Amino acid sequence: QAQLVESGGGSVQAGGSLNVSCTVSGRTFSIYAMGWIRQAPGKEREFVSLISSPGDGTYYADSVKGRFTLSRDSAKDAVYLQMTSLKPEDTAVYYCALTSKNIPPSTPDDLVRWFDYWGQGTQVTVSS
Repeated sequence: QAQLVESGGGSVQAGGSLNVSCTVSGRTFSIYAMGWIRQAPGKEREFVSLISSPGDGTYYADSVKGRFTLSRDSAKDAVYLQMTSLKPEDTAVYYCALTSKNIPPSTPDDLVRWFDYWGQGTQVTVSS
């Protein structure tokens, strides 16, 4: 079991920045990777970014590469997503997620299903 709690998010104008954070509690297993998934109104969930163990390697969706930065504090079981140069199309509910599965999926399209545990989500709204 694990509980994930997101914080941060909010509203910003296009070109602005926001940060979202996620902390994990109550876990009874090793975390292989943590990341962020987002879901815009009327759309399917979309992979955003992940950070994996060991080594804290990061991976980003093409749509956010160069604008978003994911970092991790393993001692606190927390991850932090810094979002810059935000665009209206970044508007979505952002979910923190983690997986204990140490074999990544073979295609990026399967990344969303790879995650086992999810937070409740936090809203990010970018206005034009």
